[in-house]
Amino acid sequence: MAQAAKVPANSAPYADLPPISTALFEAKARKGLTFDDVAKAIGRDEIWVAAAFYGQAKLSPDEIDSLAKVLDIPTVNIQNELGAHWWPSRGLGPVPPTDPVIYRLYESVLVYGHAIKAVVHEKFGDGIMSMIDCKVNVEKKPDPKGDRVLLTFDGKFLPYAKW
Repeated sequence: MAQAAKVPANSAPYADLPPISTALFEAKARKGLTFDDVAKAIGRDEIWVAAAFYGQAKLSPDEIDSLAKVLDIPTVNIQNELGAHWWPSRGLGPVPPTDPVIYRLYESVLVYGHAIKAVVHEKFGDGIMSMIDCKVNVEKKPDPKGDRVLLTFDGKFLPYAKW
């Protein structure tokens, strides 16, 4: 396994988060809520809500209002930082990733990427799976040898154009 590069603390993946993200995480913890609890309360999926907490999803005014109510944070606080003037950042951070969970996801693509690509092409043709029109699900699957992580990426297939 490759050794992870040393990354200065100020470039950690959390350094670029909007300051309101800290308030969102703290309120969620204070109330003992999971991302799924918050998601159900505002009518979204848990992965999408987690992405919003990390500044990777755009909240509508209604979602900001609902989130503020669920977390007992003034709507104006969220609106001032994540309102109409703000746009998400959807980057990975340092490559290779230094967080162990994110590194293993990265590693899975390094190890199986070509095989997955080949099977996608065999089943669908020449194209890609959209991350724009994609749903991600994380499930816990009990197993006698130790619980398993079941990740599902449900993305729309987009064929490459010919011209």
